[in-house]
Amino acid sequence: MPAGGGVFFCRLLQLDAICETAASIIGRMTSHSFSRLFACAVAALVALTACGGGGGNPSAGGSTPLASDPGTPTVPTTPTPPTDTPDPIPADYMSYQNLCAAPRTGADAEGVPFPDRQGTLQDELKFLRGWTDATYLWYKEVPATVHMADYTNALDYFGALKTPALTASGQLKDRFHFTYTTAEWDALSNASQDTGYGLTWSVNSTTAPRTWLAAIVEPGSPAATAGIQRGDLLAAVDGIDFINTTDKDQVAKLNAGLSPDTAGEHHTLTIRRGSNTIDVALTSAVVTTTPVKNVKVIDTPTGKVGYLSFEDHNAVSEGQLVDAFTTLKNQGATDLVLDMRYNGGGLLYIASELAYMVAGPVSAGKTFERAIYNDKTAPDAPIPFRNTAYGFSAPAGRALPYLGLRRVTVLTTSDTCSASEAVINGLRGVDVQVDLIGGTTCGKPYGFIPTDNCGTTYFTIQFQGVNAKGFGDFADGFAPTCTVSDDMAHALGDPAEGMLAAALSYHATNACPATSTARAHAVPMHLARSQMKEIAIYPPRTR
Repeated sequence: MPAGGGVFFCRLLQLDAICETAASIIGRMTSHSFSRLFACAVAALVALTACGGGGGNPSAGGSTPLASDPGTPTVPTTPTPPTDTPDPIPADYMSYQNLCAAPRTGADAEGVPFPDRQGTLQDELKFLRGWTDATYLWYKEVPATVHMADYTNALDYFGALKTPALTASGQLKDRFHFTYTTAEWDALSNASQDTGYGLTWSVNSTTAPRTWLAAIVEPGSPAATAGIQRGDLLAAVDGIDFINTTDKDQVAKLNAGLSPDTAGEHHTLTIRRGSNTIDVALTSAVVTTTPVKNVKVIDTPTGKVGYLSFEDHNAVSEGQLVDAFTTLKNQGATDLVLDMRYNGGGLLYIASELAYMVAGPVSAGKTFERAIYNDKTAPDAPIPFRNTAYGFSAPAGRALPYLGLRRVTVLTTSDTCSASEAVINGLRGVDVQVDLIGGTTCGKPYGFIPTDNCGTTYFTIQFQGVNAKGFGDFADGFAPTCTVSDDMAHALGDPAEGMLAAALSYHATNACPATSTARAHAVPMHLARSQMKEIAIYPPRTR
């Protein structure tokens, strides 16, 4: 990315001010083009391990190959006693950027020459230590016992440069510290389409025994054409037992069948639907996803309730959201159920526009979100509720339609992350009542400025987003108003689907339903998707 160009965030913050802040933080640290960064549909990357038992979250770490052996995490071979003197922190850390033990040669996929120069591993580590101290939100909490001399590669050293603190619920305070190879990151972030079957799974574990259910079947995709339905249980891939297999070679074949590398590959998925077992022949294809689906108005005893399922705050969604709210307004919707149960985030400008389309003029110009950095970084101007389209896929400057609601219901799960949580927090910041039906959200009030060095793109938390009231402390997620399980037995948008039915009931009675939905699971389920799907993206500073 060019200096002062596009900035990626796990949470999205205000573009113009952020770009200025990014420039002050990273100067000319990045070198890869941002010209195609408006799209963020990518293939789900799931780490199927060849170990029995246990669980895993495929989106909790960095970029991971689908088939992997978790092994034992790399640790320093000779730990340094806590009484040792801390490593000095390079004040001139920028002088070490692009000094690489193994410098790249040539140019990236867009023809930009790599900035690498011959250096050493020590140069790479010094850059990481100085960069962390300058930009990491919790730089004061990085353990002083982390020593460069104890590490033989930059990835393991970077993995130690974070706070070990826990949240009130006992989770790691920093669960979002990860890396991609820069080539992989560029490919993922520039992807506008997904090669596969148009199928997203809800999973309990990446290790045996596995329970994977079809959660999202993209309309018009190979999966939809072949008849796969939401709620179908994956039993086998190309004849290999998917649920119980632990053999490494067979796991590799499972991965190959689940995530084909190219269009035109032929694989067979065996699914269970009730008492029936069905073999489904699939041919992989380049699939364009639709982030806004199932737009409708539901007639209820208390009035017309609008509904839409929203799965990705990407560039394409801007135009689709404008169309959806225009439809809902024209059909007389006076209430709204916003289904973001599977929405991992995306562009915060989209989140701001969406929040305005819910609340209307009462929110115009008010603070949607403000960034809080460490004490070494100057504050930004806040991002407002945007009442006009930015121009991602709707005409720039177009006045946005709105419903003008003082109350909205949002369907949530642990897969509701990042910019989706910003919608909830931003609306609550201007006193819109937001009722949550489903599960606790994932808890991502933080963001980062991805930084390339020597072929690795590093993500370290650099800010926290807060609303107009200054609130942003939801690292443990937003708790639901009513706890309701994801109902895989019904299609999304079906008024009989458990979460939507509970939302309609709660809206009418202000009481949570007495029973949960069908097909509840004792083991928590989550979407099998890459970290990229829980990242928010900003465009270059063009307006």
